[in-house]
Amino acid sequence: MARFQAAEPTGVAVAQLEFLLRTALFKSANELVGWMLQQAADRIDAAYQPKPGEERKGRETISAQGIFGHFPLSRDYYYHAGKKQGHYPADATLGLEVSYTPALAKLLCLEGADESTYLKAERHLEQTGGIPVSARQIQRVVQRVGQAAQRWQERAADSASCDSRAVPILYVSGDGTGVPMVPEELEGRRGKQRDGTAKTRQAYLGCVFTQHKVDAEGHPIRDWESTTYVSSLQSIHEFGPLLRQEALRRGMAKAGQVVLLIDGATGLEHMGQDCFKDAIQIVDFYHALVHAGEVLQALIGKDHPDYEKRRRKGAKQLLQDKVQSLIDQTRKECAGQPQAPAVEEALGYFVRNVSRMQYGTFRAAGYFIGSGVVEAGCKTVIGGRCKQSGMFWSESGAENILALRCLNYSQRLDEFWKERLNDHAARNDCLPLAA
Repeated sequence: MARFQAAEPTGVAVAQLEFLLRTALFKSANELVGWMLQQAADRIDAAYQPKPGEERKGRETISAQGIFGHFPLSRDYYYHAGKKQGHYPADATLGLEVSYTPALAKLLCLEGADESTYLKAERHLEQTGGIPVSARQIQRVVQRVGQAAQRWQERAADSASCDSRAVPILYVSGDGTGVPMVPEELEGRRGKQRDGTAKTRQAYLGCVFTQHKVDAEGHPIRDWESTTYVSSLQSIHEFGPLLRQEALRRGMAKAGQVVLLIDGATGLEHMGQDCFKDAIQIVDFYHALVHAGEVLQALIGKDHPDYEKRRRKGAKQLLQDKVQSLIDQTRKECAGQPQAPAVEEALGYFVRNVSRMQYGTFRAAGYFIGSGVVEAGCKTVIGGRCKQSGMFWSESGAENILALRCLNYSQRLDEFWKERLNDHAARNDCLPLAA
């Protein structure tokens, strides 16, 4: 400090000063945390009543780590010979994850799930917080906690977890995107590669959000920070009930109207029929525009001088509830023509979805007609972490990290961690810690 005051201040000197102060403060804070947790562990062990069949095997010391550094922590170990299982009561009550404190474990999960790679998470923790944890250890904690996060988002909705506030409109949306997987996860799966094999597995993302009002022009406004997400690498038949439970937690039972926003995929349509029977189903308008272009391309070709003009006319027809007119006019125009079979095939998308493409009616009611929220979620929640160049995932690796990302994007990390720590502590019949 004296050298800093005596010397000419520079940016380098200021940076060095701050890092030195952080090191000094962390050292003192770490000693205090270590002392407090050791005192707590001693009280927990003294109060612990062994379960039937458990035997105390002695006291073991680990090098625990918190956000301020490493410190030794001694605690009792109990073993159940019949179950061939052992545990440390103090670890559960204190909420340790492996050897990391709850605050650090939460931070490791946040960084590991948020950064594009575990190595970047390692560097970010070191550079911004002075916290040295290897990429491999970050991955270990993420996968350990991610399993619990996946179970947590799969939990059934109950009265305690359901939002009791009534909302005018509740939207449910779902979509899928391919995640690159390691070869052993793809054995026997058919895919889109030239040889018929798969390179990816479908990851589903669901979201739920609410709407209370429209703007001055009648356009719907999504409620601020109302979007929550769930993810799954299982089949659409398992994803649908998972999304339904999230909708129930968000207050679907008391919503004035439930709207299911999806693309025209048959699997998603059937999911809606099975899990959201009373919802208004809307096929994403922008997917419909793409398919309208495909119909027009089959009819007159993309290079036709009237292609753009007719494409815009088709968009207006869709917005005026004239999807059936579009079908009828197109069929009449290509009747007896060589391109008729190709046109009819392209029209199939509209034939199957007439009732779900009444966009004029939907807009007049003040509903969203685009599934951009979940599509953006697929790019950010899934693609931003699991579809980076050179990445190949195991099913559990992708599923666990996506569960944590869903919690983060849903702003539910604190809720999840509170429940996880309470569950840890509940495994022990010990006295509560002093406040």
